[in-house]
Amino acid sequence: MKAAVITFPGSNCDDDCRYALAKHCGFSVDMLWHKEAPDLSGYSLIVLPGGFSYGDYLRCGAMAALSPIMEKVRDYAAKGGFVLGTCNGFQILCEAGLLPGALVRNQSLEFVCKDTHCRVESGTSPWTCELKEGDVLSLPIAHGDGRWVAPEIGNGTGIEALEKNGQVLLRYCAADGKLSDAANPNGSMHHVAGICNERRNVFGLMPHPERATDLRSRDGVKIWGSILRTLREKHA
Repeated sequence: MKAAVITFPGSNCDDDCRYALAKHCGFSVDMLWHKEAPDLSGYSLIVLPGGFSYGDYLRCGAMAALSPIMEKVRDYAAKGGFVLGTCNGFQILCEAGLLPGALVRNQSLEFVCKDTHCRVESGTSPWTCELKEGDVLSLPIAHGDGRWVAPEIGNGTGIEALEKNGQVLLRYCAADGKLSDAANPNGSMHHVAGICNERRNVFGLMPHPERATDLRSRDGVKIWGSILRTLREKHA
């Protein structure tokens, strides 16, 4: 299977994602530049990595969302292709309209870089099928604009609809899985750490699974393993 990792000006986790996909999932990985507009139909997975695209000017991810390659990513996702965005990639997916809500300045107004705990809210998604509801992952974060916000109610894109549809896949929590403001590192609404679209083929999360692949908790492997299992079953 083939995966593509897209590099934007300011990406800094693209090579980490390539390494994780190649070593732990056995993907053949192509690195694509944001100004390209290639046919993506031959890829099983598209990854938008973390970093600081365009220096986070204007709004984080807003300029990258207008890159030529993003039209191709939108078409790819509309046809059911699997798209993953981590940290800045999550911000880009929201700015591009592929995921609901927005990522804004951390509640503390400070950059936060540390390990966090995230509770798995569903074990049935393509991205968490190797896990079960209630599992707690230890994953690192590094962001200044990671507070996910959305209307409480709003045309199917508000938090009420996401909760009802099971689109919240990860929440920040304490080590024992309990939710609390103290365990929420950026003030995200409903403690959201990662969400998917209604079709569940697009997933964005602020924590970095690629930084917990060979190092730290290695819990990132559980997310890579989930999408790998999904794709193997799809291609079987």
